[in-house]
Amino acid sequence: MTRLSAEMLAADTVQPITSAGHAQLGIAVLAGIAVIVLLITKFKLHAFLALTIGSLALGAFAGAPLDKVITSFTAGLGSTVAGVGVLIALGAILGKLLADSGGADQIVDTILAKAGGRTMPWAMVLIASVIGLPLFFEVGIVLLIPVVLMVAKRGNYSLMRIGIPALAGLSVMHGLVPPHPGPLVAIDAVGANLGVTLALGVLVAVPTVVIAGPLFSKVAARWVDVPAPERMIPQRPSEELEKRPGFGATLATILLPVVLMLAKALVDIVVDDPTHLVQRVFDVIGSPLIALLAAVIVGIFTLGRPAGFSKDRLSQTVEKGLMPIAGILLIVGAGGGFKQTLIDSGVGQMVLDISKDWSIPALLLAWLIAVAIRLATGSATVATVSAAGLVAPLAADMSTTHAALLVLAIGAGSLFLSHVNDAGFWLVKEYFGLSVGQNLKTWSVMECIISVVAGALVLLLSLVI
Repeated sequence: MTRLSAEMLAADTVQPITSAGHAQLGIAVLAGIAVIVLLITKFKLHAFLALTIGSLALGAFAGAPLDKVITSFTAGLGSTVAGVGVLIALGAILGKLLADSGGADQIVDTILAKAGGRTMPWAMVLIASVIGLPLFFEVGIVLLIPVVLMVAKRGNYSLMRIGIPALAGLSVMHGLVPPHPGPLVAIDAVGANLGVTLALGVLVAVPTVVIAGPLFSKVAARWVDVPAPERMIPQRPSEELEKRPGFGATLATILLPVVLMLAKALVDIVVDDPTHLVQRVFDVIGSPLIALLAAVIVGIFTLGRPAGFSKDRLSQTVEKGLMPIAGILLIVGAGGGFKQTLIDSGVGQMVLDISKDWSIPALLLAWLIAVAIRLATGSATVATVSAAGLVAPLAADMSTTHAALLVLAIGAGSLFLSHVNDAGFWLVKEYFGLSVGQNLKTWSVMECIISVVAGALVLLLSLVI
């Protein structure tokens, strides 16, 4: 479905598809979310199917005609995939190029060569933050775990002292900084400016990752003092390569889309004239699609060619980069469908009406809703897209900066307390060889710190900008 057709379809469903009262809508929301939670946690159903069934259940409990619910769901799915699908695909390609070419290893080795002793946790958080910009969280973990384990073993460091900063860097990027799927979907849902959200996201991310990473790792290392498990040290991607790209070229390629998007946001603020040639140029080159596409094309020459990749190998890398994101795209799309069903059922307006009677800031409400859905479903992405759908109407009268902060509040809430219903929880547990209790005291607490610190910073920023 094209963006145009998706928008046309959505336009047909802007009127509420049900005239149910607040009480019935509230019950419908709880029932829809309960169905999603039950299907994901109890029956281990894929999140795409759970969101689809949950959307239909929401409409049914709200008393809406099923055909209109289906129309709302498909319109939301289509518009969401149209808005962020290509960006997710381009990000996956760039991440695969970075990993397979040895570019990620080059950055890791260069930074570690300059670090040692007390600076090592800070080096790990820097590596994870840079590597985490274009990579999905799970891919970043798989890429960085060998480095974490080798550094801990060779330097005789506590595994938590090295591992927590790396995990914090990845998690913060995943939840707060576009072009990761969660922030992109939230930006699309609330109509926020991507460049402003990116700039404020980085501003919030830096102190958050310092507190949850190097500083908390001191405490975590005392709580759980374990060595790096020998069995989990895998081969690094670049060990089979005869050569790999340089540090400067790799770093420039990773940062290129970020620089272009931030430049567009800066020009929009300074020039503030849509007809001006400079702003029109930067509106094009700083758009997420062009920025990421430029990084992929540049990466072919700065990452693939220096690694000795042939045209066939480059083609295979791109294909392999796209294959794993099918599930992510479907989950994100279904999340958009669930969001549209919420809005068209009148739930968004209900939240808007109720929030007027509460003395609770919109940003705090967004954070709390995301926290509740995260605790229930275990998925940061599901929490983000669902919360964004619920609070989207709150952004209607917000300034550009406050709409961006609303996105960040949702992202912060979506990271709260990873526990046994989160795949990331088990991924970290197995790689680090921890017990469930040890993982709760380290990884889960770290996620809580990230969520609370980032949420607090967002609220503080809302008071001054």
